[in-house]
Amino acid sequence: MRVKRGIAALLCLCTLAVAAPAGAEVIGLRITSRQPFADDVPDKVGRYERIRGRVVYALDPEHEANRAVVDLGLAAQNGEGRVEFYGDFEIIAPLDRSLAQPTVLYDVNNRGRRRWGMQPFFLRHGYVTVWSGWIAQVPPDTSLLRLEAPVALDEDYVPVTGTVRAEMISDVATDRLAVSDRRQLAFEPVASALPRATLTRRLRERDAPELIPRDQWEFFLTRRAREDSSGLIEGDVRLEGGFEPGVIYELTYEAFGSVVQGAGFAAIRDFVSFLRYDDSSMNPLRDARGRPLARRVIGEGRSQSGRALRTFLYEGFNADEQGRIVFDGVMPVVAGGGQGFFNHRFASPTRTATAHSGHLYPVDVFPFTYGDQTDPFTGRTDSLLRRARASGTAPKVMQLDTSSEYWHRSASLVVTDPTGQRDSEIPGDVRVYVFGGSQHGPATGPSNRGQLPPNPNVYQPFLEALFLALDRWVTDGTLPPPSMHPRVADGTLVGWKAEEAGWVALPGVQYPTAIQQPDFLDYGEEFATKRRIDNHPPVRTGKRYGVSIPALDEDNNEIGVLRMPAVVAPVATYTGWNLRNPAIGAPDAPLGLAGGYIAFPRTKAEREASGDPRPSVEERYGSFEEYRAQIMRAAEALVAEGYLLDEHLADVEARAEANRGLFDK
Repeated sequence: MRVKRGIAALLCLCTLAVAAPAGAEVIGLRITSRQPFADDVPDKVGRYERIRGRVVYALDPEHEANRAVVDLGLAAQNGEGRVEFYGDFEIIAPLDRSLAQPTVLYDVNNRGRRRWGMQPFFLRHGYVTVWSGWIAQVPPDTSLLRLEAPVALDEDYVPVTGTVRAEMISDVATDRLAVSDRRQLAFEPVASALPRATLTRRLRERDAPELIPRDQWEFFLTRRAREDSSGLIEGDVRLEGGFEPGVIYELTYEAFGSVVQGAGFAAIRDFVSFLRYDDSSMNPLRDARGRPLARRVIGEGRSQSGRALRTFLYEGFNADEQGRIVFDGVMPVVAGGGQGFFNHRFASPTRTATAHSGHLYPVDVFPFTYGDQTDPFTGRTDSLLRRARASGTAPKVMQLDTSSEYWHRSASLVVTDPTGQRDSEIPGDVRVYVFGGSQHGPATGPSNRGQLPPNPNVYQPFLEALFLALDRWVTDGTLPPPSMHPRVADGTLVGWKAEEAGWVALPGVQYPTAIQQPDFLDYGEEFATKRRIDNHPPVRTGKRYGVSIPALDEDNNEIGVLRMPAVVAPVATYTGWNLRNPAIGAPDAPLGLAGGYIAFPRTKAEREASGDPRPSVEERYGSFEEYRAQIMRAAEALVAEGYLLDEHLADVEARAEANRGLFDK
């Protein structure tokens, strides 16, 4: 049995926490603050409070429910044969718990950042929102939620070592680049092995890498993030002559201190299960009778967090150690077809795959669908829900994507077979909705990173209406609106090249020549069974999964999708893609996760002068009043179909009003 090492902080925390019942997966919880929340938000259900604290976990590596956690058996154990670790949590809830909805929102935080549940919509409807730390590479910061994951040790109780690979890219010329991605932490190099580390460069994702001489660059460790043996650091690489914008640099080196990142999924599982089923005084979410308030829980996550939910389901974490269901409903938002680099040796959860960079990380891997499909390259049949169905803990699922995910995140694989040639069968307990004319996150202002202005189309009202529909579905079985996504069978899901999609050429606009299309990669012999990557970079096999995009109408707007009123009655073409501005390098490459906005000519004269084939705003509507009437008819139809709420109509009208100037003479 491994002895407990390097967790004195845990011991200190446990002495401050309320003791949990023997055998519980959550063995301690300490509330560090309770404060009023959102006092300035009108129309909320009573007064809200924010609860912050830390929770202590203990996992039995031999328990069947924990077998999926990679390297858990290599972590230090306490005297009871359990692996202890801890993380942050935060809850916002009505002070008067009787006003709270019995369905709780668990929002999977994105790289430690809390987002969705703080919005006024949830406060008006009385929802409790819960977050907890699940990523070990989140840097120390009081504004972020972190997981202090255990460390994998070898036979001599020394942190394991292994090769890691880090892609780095910059939008500006610079002489230094962070080794980590998006301000997260990286793994510390083995000092004696640094002379053998390599750095390469390539302009395009599929170009052959060019080796940079070792004497032209250096690795600098900025600071260690933890006092234990985790090996998590902040560091950067400095290159003689500097890094060029848009170029992909790839650092490969030997590192130590692989954290057991898969413990983050067990932490989500066990904290949610604790809130649902524990009726002790340690549970901060209890009603007036002392019973757990969380009758039902919906797990929601956006982007990386949505991919985490897809992986969470696939790896069987929706059943707790007692076999009870964790999430009744799951809502991955803008997650696309991928999973993530979440539960591997030397995992790097913040990494993602796009058409230009990050493509070789183990993100877009089979299976992609919620119903069974067969991998054409291995012959294996699987689905994201296969384990949950076997344990009787399959939740209701709503996957929500924008058309941007079809370009940047292989989202068509959610609804097709792996070749992209045939529609897949969507199970009855799953809905898939695609928001046309939208980008990954709606633009909130101008940007010069793309060749087109960013896409400002707001799809938040769809999310809100569908969340309430999911709550009704898990509460009383009320069926939500039908899935709305493009399909191969009716010609609304097509090839991505211009002639296949029906793209009408526009003056001054360059159509993409690349898309994120997953390769079937060879990561090495131990990847499939032990989640260890031996090939750095992985070997391309020449085999690729098939991807498609929504077909286009005569305005180059997408069809076969859910469209906000602004796209039903448009004043522009709203794309799910954009290309990199020449100023940030690689101008023929897609700008990651970005869409574009191509305004219609205002008048017939402007259209004729520019050669734009799209009818002008003037020719389409004649007057602002007619334009506004079309917008509102579209909105009212979406309300009747269940995709919008009555409360959204005022905002739709206000956004239409903002376009009044397009009709000024």
